This record gives sequence, C-alpha cells and structure tokens, in this order.
Amino acid sequence: MTNIHPTAVVDPQANIGDGVVVGPYCVVEGHVTLEDKVVLHSHVVVGGLTRVGAETQIYPFASIGLPPQDLKYAGESSELIIGQRNKIREHVTMNPGTAEGGMITRVGDDCLLMASTHVAHDCQVGNSVIMANNATLGGHVIVGDFAILGGLSAVHQFVRIGRHAIVGGMSGVENDVIPYGSVMGDRARLSGLNVIGLKRRNFEKTEIHNLRTAYRMLFAEEGTLHERIDDVAEMFNENADILEIVEFMRVDSSRGLTQPR
Repeated sequence: MTNIHPTAVVDPQANIGDGVVVGPYCVVEGHVTLEDKVVLHSHVVVGGLTRVGAETQIYPFASIGLPPQDLKYAGESSELIIGQRNKIREHVTMNPGTAEGGMITRVGDDCLLMASTHVAHDCQVGNSVIMANNATLGGHVIVGDFAILGGLSAVHQFVRIGRHAIVGGMSGVENDVIPYGSVMGDRARLSGLNVIGLKRRNFEKTEIHNLRTAYRMLFAEEGTLHERIDDVAEMFNENADILEIVEFMRVDSSRGLTQPR
C-alpha cells in the first residue's frame, strides 16, 4: 500500500505505484509517475513529465523535473526519466529536456547523486554513476556507466564522460574524457587511468596492463593522434575495452579531447 503523508500535496492525476511513500510537505504534480516503492522523504518537489523508477529514494528539498534553466526552453512537453534504485540526496536539481536536445533528460539505474548536485537539461547519465556533493552537469552532457564525478566539479555543456572515468574534485571539465580516464585540475587535464576504480570493478591485472599500454601509445609524442589511434586499434583489435576508447576518440565531438599536460 502507498503511504502519503497528510501534509503532502499529490495531484490526483499523478501515477503512483505500489508501496510508494510520500513524506511530509512533498509536492507531486499531475504528469508525474512514481513507480513501485519510490520514497520521497520530505519537502521534495517532483513536477513536469517525470518518471521516477522503482525503489528510488529522493531526499528533502530536491527539485525534480521542473522547467530547464535554459532561455531557449519554450514550454515544450519534454521529459525527465529516472531509473531504478537511485539515491537522490538533499537539494539535488534535475531538469527535463528541450526541443534542441532530443526532449529527454535520462538518468540510469543505481546512481548516487549526493547533496546539491545538478543534472541539467538533455543530459544522459548512465548506470551506477556517482556524483559527489555540488558536482554539476551542464546541458547535453553524456556520462557513461560507473563514472565518478568528484565534489564541486563542473562539466561544460556537450561534454562526454566515458565509462569508468573519474573526475577529480573541484575540476572544470571543458573537453571529453576518455573511458577509464582520470582527469583533474581547475581546467581538467588527463592524468592517467582510473586504476583504483578498475581494481574495485574487478578488472584483471592483464586487462589493466593492456589498458595502460594502449594509453601510453595513444598519448605518446610520436606521430599524429589519428595515426596513434589507428595503431592501437590494429594492435588491440580483439580487446573490447581498448576498442571502446578508440571508438570514443574517433567520434567527431564539438568539445575535443581532454589531453595530458
């Protein structure tokens, strides 16, 4: 059974699943869907065309699904889709998409968004992503599975963060971050691979060794970047992890790649 606190304001047209808990002073607007066992702890606002996946918990003073902070937004019926089993902590803000960005902001499953993090319009966030306190995504950012963004970091609009990458605290990320990469700095620079994260994800020593070899080749001083990418693709043509980096780097991105110093 659902448990809606008497001080909460829940529009009768909202779609409320089984076992949902809506705590004191929450507001749930009419086009919202809360799937089974969602918990809104208290003082949470969920608006717009928003779907919150099963067993997700949202903590006090979060603002979820209200209009994007984008002057080009013209009231279009864009969506915010949040996956399952996420923990969305205090003061988090998440906005739906816009007409220029595909109309959907999407967050995957099993993510932890710590206090005061921000997911802007048209972002695509993968599964098991961690955003530490006050980490901020500009519009149209793509974040791959298992990526970690340190506290007070900020990611520029249209940047891509690859899978298993880590962004150091207080970093400003202006360019794309390769999968498995580690970046840091007030204007972030690539500082190697996220080796600690790979070990925690049970990557084998040989896998990490191969990734390190490919990394050194990709960012060596000899040859052009395109030549080095082709050499790595040929050398590791059966290694899915390394080919993922290669394909990521081959994409024609508006932001370019974060490079080592």
